Amino acid sequence: MLIGREKEQHTLRSCFESDKSEFVAVYGRRRVGKTYLIKESFGDKFAFYATGILNGDRDAQLQAWNNEISRFGGTGYPAAGNWIEAFDNLNLLIEKQCTAGLSATKLPPKEESRGKMVIFIDEIPWMSTMHSDFLAGLDYFWNRWASSRKDVLLIICGSAASWIIDKIINDKGGLHNRLTRQIFLEPFTLNECEQFYKSRHIPMTRYQMAEAYMIFGGIPFYLSLMEPSYSLYQNVDKIYFAHDAELHNEFENLYRSLYRNAGHYINVIETLAMKGIGLSRAEIVEGTAIADGGTLTKILKDLSISGFIREYKAYGQKRRDSLYQLIDPFSMFDIRFRKMREEYSNDYWLRFSSSPAYYAWSGLSYEKLCLLHLQQIRKKMGIAGVLTSVFSWRGEYDGHGAQVDLVIDRNDNIINLCEIKFSSGQYQIDKKDYESMRNKRSAFANSTRTRKFVQTTIITTFGLKRNNYSAEIVSEVVLDDLFE
Repeated sequence: MLIGREKEQHTLRSCFESDKSEFVAVYGRRRVGKTYLIKESFGDKFAFYATGILNGDRDAQLQAWNNEISRFGGTGYPAAGNWIEAFDNLNLLIEKQCTAGLSATKLPPKEESRGKMVIFIDEIPWMSTMHSDFLAGLDYFWNRWASSRKDVLLIICGSAASWIIDKIINDKGGLHNRLTRQIFLEPFTLNECEQFYKSRHIPMTRYQMAEAYMIFGGIPFYLSLMEPSYSLYQNVDKIYFAHDAELHNEFENLYRSLYRNAGHYINVIETLAMKGIGLSRAEIVEGTAIADGGTLTKILKDLSISGFIREYKAYGQKRRDSLYQLIDPFSMFDIRFRKMREEYSNDYWLRFSSSPAYYAWSGLSYEKLCLLHLQQIRKKMGIAGVLTSVFSWRGEYDGHGAQVDLVIDRNDNIINLCEIKFSSGQYQIDKKDYESMRNKRSAFANSTRTRKFVQTTIITTFGLKRNNYSAEIVSEVVLDDLFE
């Protein structure tokens, strides 16, 4: 059963029911549910389906393709020795099926739709091995044959989002402007996670769902590993900390399945994890020893496209002063706790969750969770329709350093300085908090010389406990609002 993904399902249905052939690219990070979305949308009934082999060479990829051609009815075809021949066999197979009157299953409820022959090629970055002619074959198939028909729906899919963008979407050759639709599949939001847990009968409060999000993010595969009979903490121990945990090697596998020269990407990720607020390009160069050039530019671009990191600016700074921040929950979690996993197992997280160190970790992680739900925060603040920009700010007052990790600059002449606080109950502002917030607001206004009205917004889990100091807060967002 598909959870969420309404917009993506609508796009696929529209392509299936259109009066022309369609060429669709679906991309997004590993484990996010791309293949599941496509298979569930079409009932796993395809005119042809093939998938790439991780680390397979050209011969292995072609052999797998030839096997699928035979499995779908292309018996007796000569084995393809290159990708032009491979796609020519696909052409012959589809024409054979058309002649036989076969087509993909109709999508309910519009049974009257004629539908299309659905061709699904999964993990094409793995198929396109070094010095292969895969893209030439794909170009040949679409431009020479499929695009001139009205009954073909070609769906290509890949976890290496940057590869899809560079080689297909932004191609300057024969595939230029050939895509008719593209779908970037993002991780679940908290709302979709809640739907998922309910569908699997996994009992959790929203507070626990937030904790789970700070560990696993919104990656459906990770969530699917949870046992309904276990508590959240038992599940974390089973899935990650146990000796035979299913996510034991996930971090390495994740990046090595996405990128060639994955060591450089892992180096950047681990360097960014050392400083929660992010690093400048110069600091990344210093921390990784990767030269400040095209290679680093590509790494940062690739990681940004896939949603592992974000590029942002401090308020008032130019683009060249951008910071790069790690925001992928699982990557942050793995880097922080992998050494603990080597020393402990079984019930580590169950014990750690009641320690002071847990609350230090959760406070920082909740900030990243909020950054991944900015749309919900803006909606709660009543500014969903207002043009906004998001920044951070670093400054000082009275010789003390000050920082605000989330600054929302609004087009209606207001700036919100967001204070993010994670707690197991209502948050109570004390005198120290009050003075800190007031001083930050004053220091921000003075240092930036903004003419906009500056106000403080607090984002908590269970709201504020009202007292003499809470009047400092103009607007408030709570955890429940992030589930919108």
